[in-house]
Amino acid sequence: MLRKLVAIAALSGTMALGGAGVAGAAGTSSSTGTGSSTSTPAHRTIDCSKATARIPRINAREAKGTAWVTKAEAREATAKKNGHPDVAKMIARHITLVQKLQNFGHRVEGRITAKCGSSTSTSGSTSASTSASTSTSTS
Repeated sequence: MLRKLVAIAALSGTMALGGAGVAGAAGTSSSTGTGSSTSTPAHRTIDCSKATARIPRINAREAKGTAWVTKAEAREATAKKNGHPDVAKMIARHITLVQKLQNFGHRVEGRITAKCGSSTSTSGSTSASTSASTSTSTS
């Protein structure tokens, strides 16, 4: 029994970290923990031109998700009304998943805005308000 547990732990460690990761983790755990925290931000730099180009796609996906959630909530209510509680539970799980994805999109958009300044959707509304103010000042 103990051999199986050790084998499972070694296999899961190898699969999670790779062969070299297990050897490095077995050596010194305290230096590995501090070393990984300093190397993490280096590969997570944000290219603002690409990131701001993704904001309209994120907003479009969120809009599609919102439309889908309203339809799914209607299907869930219909399933409950018709006496199908298992179907209603399944639909509720899907609704929860889509809402989690929408929240993730909001977080990503917030990170992009924080790192790169104003987002494309915000600048689009700013330009629309600027053109509206110019049209009112010329009238």
